Amino acid sequence: MARIVLIEDSPTDRAVFTQWLERAGHEVLVAENAEDGLKLVRENAPQLVLMDVVLPGMSGFQATRALNRDEATRGIPVIIVSTKNMETDKAWGIRQGASDYMVKPPREDELLARINELVAVA
Repeated sequence: MARIVLIEDSPTDRAVFTQWLERAGHEVLVAENAEDGLKLVRENAPQLVLMDVVLPGMSGFQATRALNRDEATRGIPVIIVSTKNMETDKAWGIRQGASDYMVKPPREDELLARINELVAVA
């Protein structure tokens, strides 16, 4: 299926999302912070990025903006998956270049459906 970079600092969320994605046939590359995640994206050209917002150091919003501004990574869809549930957070994430914004905890079927839609388009 698709190569996906997961940028998530929570060990529990990393394990759950990785399990879901791998069970669905995706290859998952994992980073615990935005800086390492950006490096993985640039080195591996994934078909999609799953991005947390609250991360150590650079936030997911900042990392999404960096990916969107970089010619080499601009076309890679980013789904923000965050506990931040305010409409302003969602709007800000989309404004930074995210293709979608989901609130934690997402349902497995909904997350996989959104990933499959974006990967098919990319």
